[in-house]
Amino acid sequence: MKTQIVDPSYPNCPVRNVIGRIGNKWSLLVLLTLNSSADPLRYKELEQRIPDISQRMLSVTLRDLEADGLVARRAYAEIPPRVEYALTTRAITLLPHLMALVGWAVDNIAGILADRQAYAQRAK
Repeated sequence: MKTQIVDPSYPNCPVRNVIGRIGNKWSLLVLLTLNSSADPLRYKELEQRIPDISQRMLSVTLRDLEADGLVARRAYAEIPPRVEYALTTRAITLLPHLMALVGWAVDNIAGILADRQAYAQRAK
């Protein structure tokens, strides 16, 4: 399990250490999914809301986000055990930036897909 991304040449670089962790497909989706709910979500609820993520990747992603202080995990001593996940205050400060990125992606996806197709045609 990857607990920290550190480039030996730049061990204190925030871009490599922070963006490298949250910049993957699953971390962003988990953060945005947790943000879409008014209440904390259980593991199965996250799994249902992100149907193409494997159980292993969801577990690893949640652990990584928890290690970075972006997701809070709360376990209840019940039978069966209940665990809920929610955004932390730190993650909430990140949300405006993520939402700006989402907005940019929505605004630009048509052009990006057209450019990809044109590039693929030129590359043949």
